Amino acid sequence: MNDSPAPGTSEPSACPHATPDEAAPELFTWEFATDPYPAYAWLREHRPVHRTALPSGVEAWLVTRYGDAKQALADARLSKNPANHAESPHAKGKTGIPGERKAELMTHLLNIDPPDHTRLRRLVSKAFTPRRVAEFAPRVQELTDRLIDGFIEDGKADLIHDLAFPLPIYAICDLLGVPREDQDDFRDWAGMMIRHGGGPRGGVARSVKKMRGYLAELIHRKREDPGDDLISGLIRASDHGEHLTENEAAAMAFILLFAGFETTVNLIGNGMYALLRHPEQRAALQASLNAGESALLTTGIEELLRFDGPVEMATWRYATEALTLGGEEIAAGDPVLVVLAAADRDPERFTDPDTLDLARRDNQHLGYGHGIHYCLGAPLARLEGQTALATLLRRLPDLRLAEEPADLRWRGGLIMRGLRTLPVAFESGGRSEKSDGLSTL
Repeated sequence: MNDSPAPGTSEPSACPHATPDEAAPELFTWEFATDPYPAYAWLREHRPVHRTALPSGVEAWLVTRYGDAKQALADARLSKNPANHAESPHAKGKTGIPGERKAELMTHLLNIDPPDHTRLRRLVSKAFTPRRVAEFAPRVQELTDRLIDGFIEDGKADLIHDLAFPLPIYAICDLLGVPREDQDDFRDWAGMMIRHGGGPRGGVARSVKKMRGYLAELIHRKREDPGDDLISGLIRASDHGEHLTENEAAAMAFILLFAGFETTVNLIGNGMYALLRHPEQRAALQASLNAGESALLTTGIEELLRFDGPVEMATWRYATEALTLGGEEIAAGDPVLVVLAAADRDPERFTDPDTLDLARRDNQHLGYGHGIHYCLGAPLARLEGQTALATLLRRLPDLRLAEEPADLRWRGGLIMRGLRTLPVAFESGGRSEKSDGLSTL
């Protein structure tokens, strides 16, 4: 990974000399975290449904082919409820989001099945509407410009620390109705959660517990004095007389925060890194934006989600009965992890899958899932990703990497994929004019 690929060429992601008798490549090392795609290519070809020990010691099945992945994501026999995990004492508490069990935050959409999932998603959808996200676009643009203003005179920045991380935190806090004076606390708690791949799970659990206590208090205040925010909307949402309980509302606010910020951090970071390493694609997008066009940005964000997306593996699933997947027999109670990063580079589904093509049209990627658990916050993440990338390319047209790609480090972890830092340099001051937002495209 020392050199950028030549323009118009692909990054190799295959193991051309592998045979079915060879041992599977080593997974979950730092080298693997830097570039997992060669290992995923080997698994897709030779062991598309592969049982392996995870870093935690828990054994799970990895699903790597697009067809199998799409089937698994929609298979009702693969439950989201951790109660269906036939876990050993050793594995207890080592699946799911760290800290959520102790903080009583399990009753959210990532952990439940129909009919409870159907009821909760219907209720939450009443509060988290496309209209609400669209109306939030000016605030996302304002936040993006303000954050860029904070470093534009320096001629350098860490795009993870200075933009990709704070933007979604402040945006989701505003959307939820967290008062401005409390948002830095959320930023601290979120910082501990996003570092969980390299830090102590106990620290994550403490942050989750603090967040749970704060959300409970905030929900209580919103019941007495509701506003035009998402938490107030969750409290008001009803369907045939049913309402979210306080625990359900807290769990939903938590998962919107957790899933809504880390995916966007990685979308912005991975997306800009890919653009910086593919100068012809980046130049085409800049030219399109400068011409006031939006088509390439729209298809481009989908391609960045497919090419090196923010979510490496879908969240945990557990077989409720014995089933066959990709020719392998999955026992009842076995955990299953769908590897979205592998499925989205499957040559059986995508032409030239290792090539970044921002104009790609046939792009039914699985970056935000599939089926009833398709990510509810995907429109918000897309809005934030498009706004951040477009604004950076407009205001800092000479943006460039400040370190060699080989020197960058990726966060360890299982579900998410993202850089620890993304140091960049640019002409001090950039373009002083602010963007009028995506609505002008």
